[in-house]
Amino acid sequence: MRNHENSATVFSWPVRVYYEDTDAAGVVYYANYLCYCERARTEWLRALGLDQRNMRAETGLVFVVTRVEANYLRGAELDDALEVQSQVIRLGGASVTFEQRILRGTECLFVAKVTIACVDWNKKQAVRLPDQLRELLEPAA
Repeated sequence: MRNHENSATVFSWPVRVYYEDTDAAGVVYYANYLCYCERARTEWLRALGLDQRNMRAETGLVFVVTRVEANYLRGAELDDALEVQSQVIRLGGASVTFEQRILRGTECLFVAKVTIACVDWNKKQAVRLPDQLRELLEPAA
């Protein structure tokens, strides 16, 4: 995966590790890294002016995760201050692929490629990304 640390198109979102995030060994439970990534993507879209609830109500369009490739490098622990960095690395016809990194300071703990698809909720099928959404995401791609 490419290193995007110095790119202006990286969106960063802070996350704090809470007790509820950890497993019996005292480290963040593996699935919670994906939750952190989900929150960061949602907040990025919100920062771009896209409210997903309104998008569904007005257009019937939603996003669904279709693929995840994850690499767990180090464990985060209780009370760690983390940063989730997200960047669009591919903009397809109906999909967007993000590279997401979770850092503790400068140490990379987790790296993932996450692909989401734009889906017509009523028809339950993938549809082309609307031009307005594509325009928001293209500068980041």
